[in-house]
Amino acid sequence: MSTELFYEDFHVGQVFASAPARMERDRLVQFGAEFDPQPQHLDEEQAKGSMFGTLVASGWHTASLSMRLQLEAMMNRIPGGAMGAQVEQLAWRHPVHPGDDLRARIEVTAMRESRSRPNRGLLTLRTTTLNQDNRIVMEMIAAVLVPRRAPSC
Repeated sequence: MSTELFYEDFHVGQVFASAPARMERDRLVQFGAEFDPQPQHLDEEQAKGSMFGTLVASGWHTASLSMRLQLEAMMNRIPGGAMGAQVEQLAWRHPVHPGDDLRARIEVTAMRESRSRPNRGLLTLRTTTLNQDNRIVMEMIAAVLVPRRAPSC
């Protein structure tokens, strides 16, 4: 198992990379049907009449998969898990299609000790999700609270 990561183990500019994960057609349609039932997420025939003209993943499905990739790349090493504090930016840059292989690049862009929770630190992370062609499909900037190894007094 990988070493645990506390606030003190991070630094600005640090980058984590995930392994790829495939966007399977059946899961894409299932997610769309349950959470974002628009034509472009339901089946090929309905998608033909959409602005995409083809079946594509819901942006929320892409965001959910990106979260899993973040967890696998680094957050699962944070004792007790990270606590989301804020999403500052979320942008879908390119449609995700069935069969696309997505991977995430997570960069620590800022850090500060929490003023209200001395046992936590706040990390700002820029997550860039790319497909198999290195095309950016999603970008997110978010802040998360992580435990500190030695809180200041």
